[in-house]
Amino acid sequence: MANDAQAEVIAFLSRQMEVADRAAPQIVRTHGAVLLLGRRDAWKIKRAVRYAYLDFSTATKRHDMLLRELELNRPAAPSIYRDLVAVTRDAGGQLHMGGTGAPAEWVLRMRRFDTADELVQIAARGALDADIAADLGKVIAQYHAAAPVRSQVQGADLIGALLDQLNTAFADMTDVFGTDAVDHYRSAADHAWRGVRAQLNARGAAGHVRRCHGDLHLGNIVMQDGVPTLFDALEFDETLGTSDVLYDLAFLLMDLAHNGQMAAANAVLNAYLFHAGDADHYAALSLLPLFQSLRAAIRAMVAVQAERAGGNGGVQAARDYLARAQGYLSPPPARLIAVGGRSGTGKSVLAAAIAPHIGAAPGAVHLRSDLERKALFGAAPLAPLPASAYTEDVSARVYDTMLGKARMALLAGHGAIVDATWLDKDARAALDSPAPSAPFTGLWLAADTATLEARVTARQGDASDADAAVLRRQTDRQGAPKNWLRIDATGSRADTFAQALCALGVPRRAPLDDKG
Repeated sequence: MANDAQAEVIAFLSRQMEVADRAAPQIVRTHGAVLLLGRRDAWKIKRAVRYAYLDFSTATKRHDMLLRELELNRPAAPSIYRDLVAVTRDAGGQLHMGGTGAPAEWVLRMRRFDTADELVQIAARGALDADIAADLGKVIAQYHAAAPVRSQVQGADLIGALLDQLNTAFADMTDVFGTDAVDHYRSAADHAWRGVRAQLNARGAAGHVRRCHGDLHLGNIVMQDGVPTLFDALEFDETLGTSDVLYDLAFLLMDLAHNGQMAAANAVLNAYLFHAGDADHYAALSLLPLFQSLRAAIRAMVAVQAERAGGNGGVQAARDYLARAQGYLSPPPARLIAVGGRSGTGKSVLAAAIAPHIGAAPGAVHLRSDLERKALFGAAPLAPLPASAYTEDVSARVYDTMLGKARMALLAGHGAIVDATWLDKDARAALDSPAPSAPFTGLWLAADTATLEARVTARQGDASDADAAVLRRQTDRQGAPKNWLRIDATGSRADTFAQALCALGVPRRAPLDDKG
């Protein structure tokens, strides 16, 4: 009866939308919802279904879940989410949109967007550039800052429950993965979790466990008016929607990497860390291998479940995800890299290019003195600072801040790149102590003065305030440190990048777009 009643509602809604658009809507059915996609609008109802993990079996429950979906998503995506309206039935049995009769069903009304603007589509056509990635990291940091804190929740318990769920599911999937692979993953993940339980609980006590998005992957982010916009947050389970903010972020980082977007994943992480402005997150980078691993393992589990349900989850896709999940638990060792040289040598461009190739996924933390200086004065990255912001005392504070964050990242087992001129010998001396156990490599970029003057004069939209006059004052102080590797930065960005990777002994994973 419930299916018959919903079929009647869907037919009614379809007629309503067809009258408005003069065209029949596209109807999309998922496991838990039915969407009607018109030319301008998208309407959603919850299906009258009950699964082990969700219950939409009554009209009241469907209303509550749609209302929760609206509450969760409208603050982040007001251009998409409109309102909740009742489909009512009058005394004669006729259906009306928002009438005075008893509600027969509830509809979430949204504005439709072009699916070509979803990040999964943008990434597929190779258009997810550094600017979009940086904006995305900033948007997610702001989203998490506004998310309700759940300090009473034990972070270790949340992760432990996920591991239990995965272990139970994988025990019934050995025909897909093989017994050895399942046992290996169970052992490695359990070992990783036991090693960070105290840290997970401390993160919760510090306010980093929040009511997050819960389903933060490329398919749930869309460009709206040039801004990455999060939508379709997980609404049906408050426990699943509650997590450490870095676990929420880890889904996107894993999804980007799985889609061949490692550079974007690194840019998202670095933008997130900068805009979140919380030193705790640098120390918590030790949690990222486990967090990303769990996200990949869950995708592996879901792929098998979809395949068995007659969908297209894909056995090979499931195996690929489990292999990725296992790989995250054996990250490369941490290392510290400094990129130095005069203004205009391309230090920040190079540091951003090599960061995805260094250390644990999604690559090294990139700490830039220009950005740290702006943050110290509460200025936007592109806002110029006065000369008083460039005194020796201020510069010493900037370098101390940058090295402090690098130290936390390195001690967490994560790579770090510190990007500054490093013209001062005393500042360079401090590079010996951030984390003695992490090997250090210094890259010194050099180019002729005429080339550098042309670059800094032409530079636009950059956080650096250095101009030709600043560059000329640097001339007499220049001198490549004896223990640093000299890189000729006269040529193209691609040439400098190739030299740097060779000097670092890192294989080149992907070409650098020389326009970037």
